[in-house]
Amino acid sequence: MRRVRFYEYGGPEVLRIEDAEAPEPGPGELLVRTEAIGVTLPSVRKVRGEDGRTPLPGVLGGEVAGTVIALGPDVTDFEVGDRITSLTFSGGSYCELAVAPGFMASRIPDGGSAVQAVALVRSGHVAFAALATAHPLVSESVLITGAASGVGHLAIQLAKLQGIGRVVAAVSSNTKAEFLRGLGADEIVTYDSEDWGEPVDVVLDGVGGDLLPRAVSALAPGGRLVFFNSGGGTVPAFDLLAGSKTITGLTMSRFASTQRELYDQHGEELWKLTLSGQLQPVIHARIPLADAARAHEIIEARANLGKVVLLP
Repeated sequence: MRRVRFYEYGGPEVLRIEDAEAPEPGPGELLVRTEAIGVTLPSVRKVRGEDGRTPLPGVLGGEVAGTVIALGPDVTDFEVGDRITSLTFSGGSYCELAVAPGFMASRIPDGGSAVQAVALVRSGHVAFAALATAHPLVSESVLITGAASGVGHLAIQLAKLQGIGRVVAAVSSNTKAEFLRGLGADEIVTYDSEDWGEPVDVVLDGVGGDLLPRAVSALAPGGRLVFFNSGGGTVPAFDLLAGSKTITGLTMSRFASTQRELYDQHGEELWKLTLSGQLQPVIHARIPLADAARAHEIIEARANLGKVVLLP
């Protein structure tokens, strides 16, 4: 099979396509012939060595959709031939054959595509879980950073579907404004804008880093921020105390493994909304696996409007 690895830290140019033996699924695992692979900002940051945790050679990817071709020991919930989607954080997904943990896998429903599935398995779930964690009322307002990203563009739609009256989209450039308004955003602000408008009740932060203090400042007294990015960032505790503000961290790997029933409920609702046309995952680009570097270039440039997907 073919897979993508990196043997030194750097930009997209360090990614290498290589031949490798097919992996063997272990206990509770599925071997999946991949049909669609998600590309995320955390993977880009891994290649850069920015997370400080990725050993070399580097394994990439955490989202996959495809067909089960082999079962590891103790798998009882799936069969060979099932079309599934899964998170694959430990073994990666930038490959033609991926090992997926059965406890994180779910079937793709009739009428659903692999590309839709890989757009929902993490990005859709993060957007849904972030909103559920913040629990905004319809009378409240929500600001979403990284609003044109795989997560952000779905969060805008989900917030409007939940009846939120004011949804503010924060992005790097006004060139994305038309796209975001088409998704339902009521206001558009750029990161370098001096004024982000009236304070909001909720911030869903997909960027972090130097932007985190600005996002906290955008909160009204009593506001809450859900932090689900890999960008880090620091906020003085007094800033939270003075405004009675809260920050809650959200990682999908932990959410999926510790709140499985709720994760499954979210998945069912995401598919229901998608198949009915109410929620529309936007695919910015479908790129061959061998050209993974180009996919990373798009993400690094923050040029994507929606999800970037690799196709084996």
